[in-house]
Amino acid sequence: MFTKADIEKYFMAEKSESLVFLVIGCIAMLLSFIFYFFLKTNFYKGAAIPLLVFGLIQAIVGYTVYVRSDDQRINNVYAYDMNPDKLKADELPRMKTVSKNFIMYRWIEIVLIFSGILLVFLFKANPDKSFWFGLGLALAIQAATMLLADYFAEQRASVYIKLLENFTQHNKTTG
Repeated sequence: MFTKADIEKYFMAEKSESLVFLVIGCIAMLLSFIFYFFLKTNFYKGAAIPLLVFGLIQAIVGYTVYVRSDDQRINNVYAYDMNPDKLKADELPRMKTVSKNFIMYRWIEIVLIFSGILLVFLFKANPDKSFWFGLGLALAIQAATMLLADYFAEQRASVYIKLLENFTQHNKTTG
């Protein structure tokens, strides 16, 4: 049975994970600057690029989700009591879109992981190409980090969607 506590649980978990994602993104950007401006070898300069790009994405996404989670939680708890049709009309379609997006993200992240691994294997034994080795290693690690975070978010969203679907079906037949 879907309850307000399920809504609270989903959005609190989303908010917690987004804070972790924000912190990881900030650490990645900090490492990027340290690698590029202080360590300055080709390996570290190569690694700095994916750390900066993914770190920026992680920080922006983490911050955005963190900031909006409370409003979404409050609005959906309110809708549960006052306007259950809003959950069916707005929240369920939103979550289905989120779920579809996770599939696209997963494939992009998998391609990036394999691209990074390919760069590592192509250039690990060639000291003249250490830039590409560093880029590949950081790319694979960052893409894997995002894949892991999205996996947990997707699993949580899947449970939430099933609860929403059951609630809207039950609400339709009894209302």
